[in-house]
Amino acid sequence: MLTVVTINGSPTKPSRTGILIDAVATAVSGRMSCTRESISISDDAHEFMCGLTRPEVTARGEKLLQMTERADLLILGTPVYRATYTGVFKHFFDLVDRDAMRDRKAVLCATGGSPLHGLMLEHQMRPLMGFFSMQTITTGLFGLTDDFADGRVVSPDLNKRIERVANEVVAAFAPVRALAS
Repeated sequence: MLTVVTINGSPTKPSRTGILIDAVATAVSGRMSCTRESISISDDAHEFMCGLTRPEVTARGEKLLQMTERADLLILGTPVYRATYTGVFKHFFDLVDRDAMRDRKAVLCATGGSPLHGLMLEHQMRPLMGFFSMQTITTGLFGLTDDFADGRVVSPDLNKRIERVANEVVAAFAPVRALAS
């Protein structure tokens, strides 16, 4: 069974970023058998921000890092802050074991106030995942403020892209699932 871990890099709660990554996780789980686990920076930052190195994080912080390192698929999201991902999102990944992430797959999501902020997916998030030798799903997802209302994605275009991403995830795992059969 596929293990999906969502990481919401927003330091606030509730967040549009959380709505977006949850919509992606729901679309993926509707197509594939998987277990879902979640990390919310707004809830868990104190578990790993307490140290600059891995031995300094709390026991729960270590558990969150290990959960990330064992995931088959990561659905990563962050609001765009000063033209990039949040600092707490980056610090979390500063603590992740680079070698444990090789060949893992990731969906990249971001939210922001300007369409130009969407470039951050290609210029910051994809290279960060490349550092870890991770495979990123082709389509990145970026949501603007108007794409959300009443705790859900309301944009037809963004919903279509979420469906596309879910199909790309299924295709990315098809060879793996065929070998397991």
